[in-house]
Amino acid sequence: MTNAATMPIADKQQLLAQLCEQLDDSIFILDANLRYLSVNACYEMTIGYTESFLLGRPLGIYAAEFLSKEERDILADITSHLDTNGFYENDFSMANRYGEIVDCHITYRKLYVEQTVYYVGMLRDTSSAIKDKKQLVHLLNYDQVTGLPNRKVFLSQVSDLLLDSYQEVVIVRLNIDRYRSLASLLGPDGINALINSFVKRVKKLKLDNLHCFSHFGGDDFALLFECPNANIIRHQLDSLMQMCERPFSPDKSEAKIYCHVSIGVSYFPKDGEGLTGLLTKAEKALHYVKNQGGDDICWYDTAIDEATTDSWQLEAELRVAASEGQFIPYYQPKFELATGAITGFEALVRWQHPTRGLLSPVHFIDAIIAHKLSFELFSQMAIQIAKQLSIWQKQGFLQHICINADAAEFSHPNFSEMVSSLLTQHEISTHQLHIEVTESSLIQRHSNVKKQLELLKELGICLALDDFGTGYASLSYLQEYPFDFIKIDKSFISNIENNPTQHAIVKAILDLGNALNMQVIAEGIETEEQRDVLFAMGCKQGQGYWLSRPVPADSATNMLIQQYSVV
Repeated sequence: MTNAATMPIADKQQLLAQLCEQLDDSIFILDANLRYLSVNACYEMTIGYTESFLLGRPLGIYAAEFLSKEERDILADITSHLDTNGFYENDFSMANRYGEIVDCHITYRKLYVEQTVYYVGMLRDTSSAIKDKKQLVHLLNYDQVTGLPNRKVFLSQVSDLLLDSYQEVVIVRLNIDRYRSLASLLGPDGINALINSFVKRVKKLKLDNLHCFSHFGGDDFALLFECPNANIIRHQLDSLMQMCERPFSPDKSEAKIYCHVSIGVSYFPKDGEGLTGLLTKAEKALHYVKNQGGDDICWYDTAIDEATTDSWQLEAELRVAASEGQFIPYYQPKFELATGAITGFEALVRWQHPTRGLLSPVHFIDAIIAHKLSFELFSQMAIQIAKQLSIWQKQGFLQHICINADAAEFSHPNFSEMVSSLLTQHEISTHQLHIEVTESSLIQRHSNVKKQLELLKELGICLALDDFGTGYASLSYLQEYPFDFIKIDKSFISNIENNPTQHAIVKAILDLGNALNMQVIAEGIETEEQRDVLFAMGCKQGQGYWLSRPVPADSATNMLIQQYSVV
């Protein structure tokens, strides 16, 4: 084996040349005047010139007078460092022979061989690494669906503006209403197409004073404005809302999608100076407008905090009420108009609040629905009503009690099973429990309500359509659903003794009930005259304050005792 120390110089040179040719890095050797002496194959490929073309040429390839000022400055910097330190290292971009920009990391070293100066350079193409880095930066800072800046970039820009701005800085938070329903309807590709269509429209508005339009993901967007007066932005946001009045066609089909939005706004300096506080207040305004039904703009106000606090407090109290049995039924009697005999009762919920006393539904029913406690309320009321029916049955009072149910209760999968178990547990006849359904329930959850009503009817429970005549499809409901009773809404009774229109409507409902073999009950009878007119028209049953207000269970029991003792 040949020893490297005893290897002839010519062989060493050949070996080194062969090794340099195999390297993936670009190697080149310059003389003392920075002219090319040798380059390897990788260097030829990187800059696009052959070794035969480069030999004897200066580092810049062409004479200095043909180079740009930037190129001359770079060469001067390299020469200065090599003369001073014998070493130079830097990252820069250069154009190769074909005009392509190549990102490079380059090093030069000053070496002496037998008192002769040489410069050895090594050039590494970093284009792919830089490209990967740029892609990573883009992934970290921009939403991949829309290409808009993400939350991180938005917060950074808000922070910068708050530090430097002498104007008012406006933060806008925006959500697309019914986004989950739209996503379910359109699918992943369709919802992304809709989001991109929405973004393109917003960009076409060319909103004045807009610093950043950001996509936080899904239906969640933010806008950042800077202007002398925040009121200027009100017009910009109005134009955005008007834009949404035109339908979208995300998949270029004939289908039209209306994409309404909810907007919450806060601004510096009125709503604070810190980034976190301003963003939180804009989001509070957004949540407030969404809770009010959406499709609107809300500028932050301290009243929102008060309303939110009250809402949280009310929700907590309602959950305690549901778990501790604070909801109780009051019973409003139904009467035969001819004899004044009680035919049954309607159960109306009351809240026996531990500190505020007895509360009627107007104080809490909207919150019950908003916080999805409807089924808990219905269950608690139904249990108490079943117990009361059982008590009356043992006393010989075969009355019925009607309980109101809404769409939220009907949508629960255990609804009919729970009602059936109450009948069995308390040994109640099915005809003793009636359930009233409002027309709004039929509109909101048509198919599910129909299924539940059919299951209840199979159990033998009587069904009543409440507030008849107030909806837009009252007659179709009578044809489609198995109702036993029609309840005439009190709005048709309020002035029946003097109003020919009300008189005609009630007469038509009574005739319809007779034709369909359904019992008709008039609600809201508040005067003797109203009772007399209804009786004369052929109405057999009614309820209202003139006849009796809702009463607690013991009072209802006493009413039944008095009635049966007379009999």
